[in-house]
Amino acid sequence: MKFAPEGFPFILGSLVFTAIASVFTFLTYKAGGTAFHISSGAVCFFSIVVSFMGYFFRDPDRTIPGGKGLFVAPADGKIILIKDVNEKKYLKSDAKEISIFMSPFNVHVNRAPCDGKVSAVKHSPGRYMAAYKDDASLKNENIAMLLEGKYGKILVRQVAGFIARRAVCRVKVGDALKRGERYGMIKFSSRLDVYLPKNAEITVKLGDVVKAGETVIARIKD
Repeated sequence: MKFAPEGFPFILGSLVFTAIASVFTFLTYKAGGTAFHISSGAVCFFSIVVSFMGYFFRDPDRTIPGGKGLFVAPADGKIILIKDVNEKKYLKSDAKEISIFMSPFNVHVNRAPCDGKVSAVKHSPGRYMAAYKDDASLKNENIAMLLEGKYGKILVRQVAGFIARRAVCRVKVGDALKRGERYGMIKFSSRLDVYLPKNAEITVKLGDVVKAGETVIARIKD
């Protein structure tokens, strides 16, 4: 199993605390009493934390679909919004917005929805309201990435949530991404918005559960 590099400090830190607790448990084993019970309980607790961190920061490989004009989900999770919008800040045009909500149990590694060259990466500070709320996209802390490719400009916005306080974008302006390629992650439950060309045919519906890099969410016919 692969793990996202952003998770290594959390996983290794949990392992260190587990090891320390194990040493104290060993030293207090013969003495017994309160100290032994506390240290053995700490071992159990940190073992659970290690397991959760490993589970949360998992980064499984995905089968990227081939074909022309396809856009894949940039995140794992549930489709919570599909609507026509006029995106004024980056695209300055009409677009179709799809929003995906990621729970703590989803894989949180983000992937490019299509081929393209990164033309902008912008971090915007903000609030940490619940990510499933409609206005969270604009009011919460977020990182917007603009891709330019065959079908025009595509905007992907990583949105921090009530628990998630840290989004990571690994690419910079000038980098090229392939459809389904990893480009970042958001730590803990959060949201990701993708803005597609207005002529894109949406292939998902509200409530659908999607997988990053694997589920086709829209297509454009050549």
